[in-house]
Formats: sequence, C-alpha cells, structure tokens
Amino acid sequence: IPKRNSVFSVEIGDFITHIYGSKFELRSSERSAKKFKVKGTIDLGIHMADNLDFMVKNRERIQAVESSFGRTGKILQKAGRILVGEGHLKKHCRRGPKLKVFFLFNDILVYGSIMVPGRWNHKQKIIPLEDVLQEDMEDGMDMSNQWLIRTPCKSFYVSAASPEEKREWMRHISQSKALHAQHNGLPADNTVGNFATPWIPDVASAICMRCSKRFTVTNRRHHCRRCGYIVCKACSKSRALLPNISSRPVRVCRNCMSTEKQETNQKRMMGKYRKMKKNSVEDTRTQPEYETSSDEELGDQNSYHVSTKWFKDNEDEDLSPYCYFKPEHMNPPVRQT
Repeated sequence: IPKRNSVFSVEIGDFITHIYGSKFELRSSERSAKKFKVKGTIDLGIHMADNLDFMVKNRERIQAVESSFGRTGKILQKAGRILVGEGHLKKHCRRGPKLKVFFLFNDILVYGSIMVPGRWNHKQKIIPLEDVLQEDMEDGMDMSNQWLIRTPCKSFYVSAASPEEKREWMRHISQSKALHAQHNGLPADNTVGNFATPWIPDVASAICMRCSKRFTVTNRRHHCRRCGYIVCKACSKSRALLPNISSRPVRVCRNCMSTEKQETNQKRMMGKYRKMKKNSVEDTRTQPEYETSSDEELGDQNSYHVSTKWFKDNEDEDLSPYCYFKPEHMNPPVRQT
C-alpha cells in the first residue's frame, strides 16, 4: 500500500486515530528530527474526507476510461495511479490529421481513436512517461499549435486547438514525467535514447522517395520504419530487426538496409578487433623484456616519437588490417637517415 496520499484509520474500542501516509515517507531517524504541525480534530476529519473523496473519484474516472475502450483495452487500475487530465488532440497519421482522445496519467500516456465521443474509444495505445520526449514545433500547413512526441517505438506529431492548450499539455506531461522519474529513481533526461523516426504523410509525395516511380493503384505507398520515407514495394522488399520498434523484422528501404549491413559489419569487426587485442595483450605479457645495451641507444629512442599507423602488407593479403601484431614488430623501428 503506498504511503503517499493515503490515510490510515486505527480503531481500538471507542478510540479512533488517523495516520497520514505522506508524513511517514521519511525514515524513522529523519522523522524524529522533523516537526509536524498539530492539526485539530475538525481539520483532520476534513482533510481525511477530502483525500478519501479524491481517491474514490479518481478510481471512478479510471474505471470510466477502461470502460470506454471496451474489451479490447487493457486494465488501467493500478495502486498509486492518478488520472491527471484528458482531452482531444489531432494526431498526424499517414493519411492526414485525425482527432484522437488522450488521457494523461501520472505514469503513462494513453490515447486512442474516437468511435462515439465520450462513450466509445478504440485502438488503445499506452506509452510510459519515462520513454516520452517532447519537441516544440512550428505551425505546419495542415496543423497548427503542434509539437512532436518521440518514443522508442513510435514518434508522431500532435496539435492542440489553441496555443494555451498546447502549453498546458506540454507542461503537464513534462511535470508528470519528472515526478514519476523522481519517485521511481529513474533518470530525468532521456534525450540520448534511441527514438523512432516519425513517418512522412502519404500526401507529401506522389512518387517514391528512392526510385522516383509514380504511385498508382497497383504501385502502393509504403513506409520505411527506419527513416520514415515513402517508398514503393520494389524499394522496400528488405526486412531488418529494429529492437526499439518491434521484436520481429520490419520493412526498411534498400538504402537503410545497406546502412544497417554496414553498421552490423562494423560492430562485428570491432568485436573481432577487441578479441584480437585482448589475445595480443595476453601474449605480450608472457614475452621477456629486453634492456637497452647502452645509454646512447636509450637517448636515441626518446629523442623522437613515432605515431601509430594502421597498414597492410601487400605480400600478405589475408592479413587483417586490424591485426598489427607481428614478430618483426617487437623491435623498435629503425630511423632512416
């Protein structure tokens, strides 16, 4: 049972006392040094009634949100979850702006399609607030008062009816996210995360953004999940695994597939390089150390610095450019005069 915003009533015979959980969030040593204000019985009764009334209304509001999504929605009732606000926002979908219903909780953001206003919603989507990153945007041609909501799984543009409503939505989302991160010990700044790219709307282009072929009834539009471009079927036959978007391979364009292969090869080569470097260091430890024959040779070695270079011997084509450890490299380079 969470202590915050909870009131515990203890009844022993005819004696009744109330314990406020918000006063006992601190440790016992910190509570002993903290001074609590003495409240009268009437004030305590009013405060307890207000808290209980708020929790009952909050539970009823969350239950109404669950009922609006029907059987297809997920259970939203959770200990400590509070419904902060709700409203209608325009979401920029692939076929244009559509009005969606949004519910802001103290730990998640829920939205869905409107079937019957105020009664029936569909296609429930739940986004944890710790994954949300907001970016303020300028007004577009078809959407005003818009901003960008970035998440690792999906990023999209939303717009409010007025600038004031936009500021309030962004402020409440940022405030709820900060309080949620502070309460659960999560990092408050997630600007370095791997976020999904927002899709370009279908009306933005009549041709493929890769091969420039015109879209027709048979040549339909598709979206690359990695770059968000509008591409044709021929340019998006490849599938790649993007863990932040889906656990299964998703559609990507040929350019992104080529980039994905290059990044995979680089990671594989870096893994081999680290393994070879580790093995070379272990072999070097077992080799004997040689002392210089005289002070003159020592002085010649310290008189100049040879920078490290990566090279490949033309005679040995099978040698990896990252495998620079050779027997002849054990001796110091000879300076040419």
